[in-house]
Amino acid sequence: MSRPFTPRNSSPASFIRVNGKIRAREVRVIGVEGNQLGVIPLTEAINLARIHGVDLVEIAANAVPPVCRLVDFGKYRYEIAKKEKESKKHQHASTVKEVQLSPRIDPHDLGIKTTHAIDFLCEDMKVKVALKFRGREMAHTEVGFQVINKFIELIAPFGHPDFAPKLVGRAINLMISPLPRNKRAKNPRGEDEPSKPEHASEKATSEKSHPEKADAPKPAPQKVKVPVAEESATGGLNSPFENLEIK
Repeated sequence: MSRPFTPRNSSPASFIRVNGKIRAREVRVIGVEGNQLGVIPLTEAINLARIHGVDLVEIAANAVPPVCRLVDFGKYRYEIAKKEKESKKHQHASTVKEVQLSPRIDPHDLGIKTTHAIDFLCEDMKVKVALKFRGREMAHTEVGFQVINKFIELIAPFGHPDFAPKLVGRAINLMISPLPRNKRAKNPRGEDEPSKPEHASEKATSEKSHPEKADAPKPAPQKVKVPVAEESATGGLNSPFENLEIK
């Protein structure tokens, strides 16, 4: 026997009982204007909803007796969807990006890794930093901690470590969380915008605002004399570049 399962894309409004689907003999009813109407039988509550031209919607099924509201079900679903959308805006994304380092990392590569981490932090993502030791590098773990501390110093205006760097096995692990937007520095890569080519309409506008530039005569193209080979006394052609010395 197959058991019913909850669909992934289901909304809370799909599990709300309305009108005849409510399973209770008596319900506590809230009126159209939000006033309390008290506990009344279910049939009477449904008839009251029909008189007002609305639905009887169960809003608190676990209460004793269940609480119902006289409201248009379509309007009620819209209110629920709007509240869900507003609540998601205030939730921080739990996305975690990983950046891997090494004790012998080049300064240029460290700068690239730092730039990627800053991009992630400016998008409200957490950054997991992992510095792995290989072979005999475990004999000098202090070098790895120096690299980690340098990395923390570079991303300080954008994020803060959740805990001190820890050596676990053959790697140093670190988790960095983004700073609040009002305390976080602006992404330096977001300020540089590539210059756009001048559009035809912008070019025409600039010519109208500066007519002296549009009416200015264009310089005539200069003619370049090309050396022509001359005929020698023997009847052949003397190349104009035969006496050219190449150093």
